[in-house]
Amino acid sequence: MKHLSRRETISRLGGAALCLTTRTGGAAEPLTIGGKPVELRLIPLGSRTLRISLLPLDGDGRAEPVAADPAILAPASAAPILRTRAVAGPQAVKWGRLRVKVSGAPLTVAIEDSAGRTIQRLQFDSASAAITFRNSAGPAFGLGEGGPQFDRRNQRYTMRNGQFMPGRTVEGARMPVPWLIGSDGWAVFFHQPFGAIDLTGQEARFEAAEPGDAPPLDLFFIASQEPAEILREYAQLTGFPHMPPLWSLGYQQSHRTLASRDEIMGEAREFREKKLPCDTLIYLGTGFTPSGWNTGHGSFTFNAKVFPDPDKMIEELHREHFHIALHLTTPPPKLFGRVADSGPEANDVNDAANYWNTHKETFRLGVDGWWPDEGDPLSPESRLARDRMYWEGPLKERPNERPWALHRNGYAGLQRYGWLWSGDVDSTWKALAAQIPVGLNTGLTGVPYWGTDTGGFTPTGEYTGELYARWFQFSAFCPLFRSHGRTWKLHLPWGWNTGETGPIETPNVPLDPKELHNAQVEPICRKYLNLRYQLLPYLYSAVREAHDTGMPIMRALWLHYPDDPRAVARADEYLWGRDILVAPVTEPGAASRQLYLPKGEWYDFWTGDHAQGGRQFERKVDLATMPLYVRAGAILPLGPVKQYVSQATEEPTVIRVYPGTGGAFTMYEDDGASFAYERGQFMRIAMRWDDKLRQLSLSLAAGSKMLDPAEREFQIELAAGGGRKSVRFHGSPVTVQL
Repeated sequence: MKHLSRRETISRLGGAALCLTTRTGGAAEPLTIGGKPVELRLIPLGSRTLRISLLPLDGDGRAEPVAADPAILAPASAAPILRTRAVAGPQAVKWGRLRVKVSGAPLTVAIEDSAGRTIQRLQFDSASAAITFRNSAGPAFGLGEGGPQFDRRNQRYTMRNGQFMPGRTVEGARMPVPWLIGSDGWAVFFHQPFGAIDLTGQEARFEAAEPGDAPPLDLFFIASQEPAEILREYAQLTGFPHMPPLWSLGYQQSHRTLASRDEIMGEAREFREKKLPCDTLIYLGTGFTPSGWNTGHGSFTFNAKVFPDPDKMIEELHREHFHIALHLTTPPPKLFGRVADSGPEANDVNDAANYWNTHKETFRLGVDGWWPDEGDPLSPESRLARDRMYWEGPLKERPNERPWALHRNGYAGLQRYGWLWSGDVDSTWKALAAQIPVGLNTGLTGVPYWGTDTGGFTPTGEYTGELYARWFQFSAFCPLFRSHGRTWKLHLPWGWNTGETGPIETPNVPLDPKELHNAQVEPICRKYLNLRYQLLPYLYSAVREAHDTGMPIMRALWLHYPDDPRAVARADEYLWGRDILVAPVTEPGAASRQLYLPKGEWYDFWTGDHAQGGRQFERKVDLATMPLYVRAGAILPLGPVKQYVSQATEEPTVIRVYPGTGGAFTMYEDDGASFAYERGQFMRIAMRWDDKLRQLSLSLAAGSKMLDPAEREFQIELAAGGGRKSVRFHGSPVTVQL
């Protein structure tokens, strides 16, 4: 499937030519929902996704179509395999290898596999838009960001958006999306109306959010035992993730209350002098702090006390290879979400265009990205319109530069435009632990670019150098690697050993004075910063995979081990890309970490020790160690340590092979900044490991070509030892014997 470019919407989901068989008996019973006559349509979008629509009839007996929705990219023109306004008896419809049974009183749609086993049964309440369906037999995932985690069963989700819901201090903000995955082989997106999902019983229930909200009713049902297929189908519905600029995958340092120009420039210099890698500096707006980058809440004018010459300051920071992102302490205009005759989307687009005009003068000074805050009360459509504005607005100014924006709110389709963070969580161990499943479910809802406030946003008595170090380790393995929070100088990598707290923004929080002389934190931060930058070739390849397939970067074990019940249920560890297992330490004073390795052979990343999977065990840890394991058969590219992602270096990339079974990896590269990749300007190097022959082969993948420089030096090594071999790759196939 061709990807959506930034200027066009392309969807090639086809309806297969499918056979229809019908059995009827007795008098046909007209279909009604909420007292209104409706027409049922079953529309296949390929062999995995079925669109189920109940459309009200107008006064002339015509079925009213589902309104266009910017969140959905599925075609409206696919031919239905069933279209009926009455059900006389059971009707069976072939859908590829599956079969759909429709019966009445009440209207029931059941999807069966080729053996006659029911995958899912949906029952429609004729008095409302409520739908009853089977709860998942195993863990259930998705539903966006926030709320009770990890397995979504046994809870009711109101789909209310924003920061101020129960559990916010631990779980973070909520960005609900009515997309539910059953780990037993199905998923469903409740498209219209927007509503609540109750998963507290064996029979689950969907209800419209607004009382009396009746048809049209529209949902997309996906049937597959392959997790990757489910996520690809969802990406085809709501959009594949965009390709972000490479700099956004580096470390990002956020700032709150600012003192002076000297402080801003001096702190940037300190990163370089201390050799702590960093790519982005983010400045909070005045409004939520006494002194931010602008003059006040909603202002686009720089605060002259700290940015007296913003154009020169930004230019100087750019020379030091920092990117600049500005936080906006302003709600979007009230016009967002206004409904008119032409529909909410048209107004949202117009409102967004007008609102973007207020940004342009500031953006033209060289600002690289935005962090829009607030907007919780917006409708799903309006949230997505604002997300889109921060993508399309910058493109009008810089048409060949990938935009970047970090959002507080969004909806299905956010992945086409921007990033998401988990909101204002507290600095507690419980909050740190909760962020792992929150991130996993966000990724399973199609949003791969996600992260947290490293260290937690609101300080508590639990905020120590140890908590910050453990959170920093976790964030190094989140797509968004950003440190932010109140008492912000304790969110600097060196902030725990200065003897000072900096501005206190949360009074009456006891901080142990001894912690302000904690010399352990900075070296630990440096260790994980260096590792993050070394792993950029691996990470960027996973980003391209997300763009191509819809697979997240931070992956629940279910995605690759769906037949391992213990792996499927695991909420406290995850896969980073396909091959690295990450087990964050989330308990104070931990001397060991209990973890589970899925079936197969694994290697301890730090020691190289071999470990057998399919079991749970204790791994000893110190404060500097977060357990990382690499799957046997993995081919891991490790680049040189850099101070920023675009830093030129003559050091080779190390290709580390983890033996024990055969394996493959495709390393992806482009210029990291422009849209030239859409015109074929990218490189894919296919790497294949033959474990029996102990041979690693390198070749250009089909459709790929060498980028400058035309010669690449690789150092090939076995994780189990045996030295390195140097290889020069020019694009022609090469085989290395190890």
